[in-house]
Amino acid sequence: MKHQKLNKWIAGAAVLFFLGTLFPYAYGAVDSSLKKLRTLVDVLEFVKENYVETTDTDQLVAGAIKGVVNELDDFSSYLDPKDYKELKNETEGEFGGLGMRLQKVDGFITVMTPMPGTPAFKANIMPQDRILRVDDQDVSDMKLDEAVSLMRGKVGSKVKLTIARKDDQGEYQTLPDITLKRATIVPEVVYYRMLPDHIGYLYLVDFSGHSTDEMKKALADLTKQGMRALVLDLRFNPGGLLKGAVEVSKLFLPADKMIVYTQGRKQEYYQEYKTTDNPLYPETPMAVLINQGSASASEIVSGALQDNQRAFVVGQRSFGKASVQQVLPLSGGAGLRLTIAKYYTPSGRLIQRNYRDKSKTDEGGILPDVEVIVAPEEEAKVFMQYNDVVYTPGQPVKAMQFTAKDPVLDKAVKILSGKITLEDAKKASQEEAAARKAKKENKKEDKNAGAQPAQKAK
Repeated sequence: MKHQKLNKWIAGAAVLFFLGTLFPYAYGAVDSSLKKLRTLVDVLEFVKENYVETTDTDQLVAGAIKGVVNELDDFSSYLDPKDYKELKNETEGEFGGLGMRLQKVDGFITVMTPMPGTPAFKANIMPQDRILRVDDQDVSDMKLDEAVSLMRGKVGSKVKLTIARKDDQGEYQTLPDITLKRATIVPEVVYYRMLPDHIGYLYLVDFSGHSTDEMKKALADLTKQGMRALVLDLRFNPGGLLKGAVEVSKLFLPADKMIVYTQGRKQEYYQEYKTTDNPLYPETPMAVLINQGSASASEIVSGALQDNQRAFVVGQRSFGKASVQQVLPLSGGAGLRLTIAKYYTPSGRLIQRNYRDKSKTDEGGILPDVEVIVAPEEEAKVFMQYNDVVYTPGQPVKAMQFTAKDPVLDKAVKILSGKITLEDAKKASQEEAAARKAKKENKKEDKNAGAQPAQKAK
């Protein structure tokens, strides 16, 4: 009886999941699918009855479901009830913070800088302060992300901090506890400055809800300073909101131009995103910088400007993350995040990269017009400079010092300033790429030759 109940329970759970969520996509192979379901049930049943240790049926079924979804791609996933609840809270809830950049230094949660206008800044929390306790909970042995999660919470809620600060002798002394009210934190997403030859430089950190507004302010200021050309830096920009990518593209593209479109197996998943109005900056000569850390919305913008011949792109092939996921609720409080469509540039290029096929590493993403290969550690030095910006309550902001070499930016500036032509830069880039490919192939041939067994002498 127990054996029959288990068999029936597992079969029911498996069939409900597959037929309720994936069956519509596999209608033509129903007979084969049902046979595979029978095999799955047999495996689950045998494991349940014979595995050396006691197993939990719910965990076995959940593991089987995860295995199925994980076979699809790197972005589809089965969400157990806990993960699904957290996802809904993140997307539907309103969370607040205190407004500090933090690091773990010498084993302590340490304030790098409080952000202007935030609760931390208003409470006169200083750079290099150590956070010892959050709501009387010791955070000294916690990981940074765990401590940060304690400080996050609902907007308007309060949190108590115990802080230590250096005295005149350089010794840390514990201060009286302070209570702060959590608020919506608007992080800095734009850094900009004027380069020689009246070339404006704008580094966009991500595509959040206020990215476009901050960009407009920065561009207006650069225009007042006499900007004649623009470098839009999207390196290490992981993306963000699709709306942000569309709005940023509209700043530079003429009306009725395709920005991006989505396409899936169903007609309903096809959607076009086009410009509607005249742009604020229709003719400013423009370069876009990308690298392997540029993803999602960054790729949409760079692809749109490149395909519409509005800007040339410099750097390295982008990450290749441009797929659309839909989250579906499942029984028992679980959820299914399923890829339903992919993004394409105006000319029809698929942005999404196939990460699982090693033979397709040169496909997907956005390929720059002018490729400039830079070691990751050297690129990191360029962007670490922005982390050196320190805000101290009551003191002026220190000027940023840009000392790290940046060959990608240098190449874009040379083209925009007319020191080299775009055509010559493209030609040199193509020749360098061909040389790298030939070197790679020769190295592979040498390796294969060395692996062959030696011929016997006759």
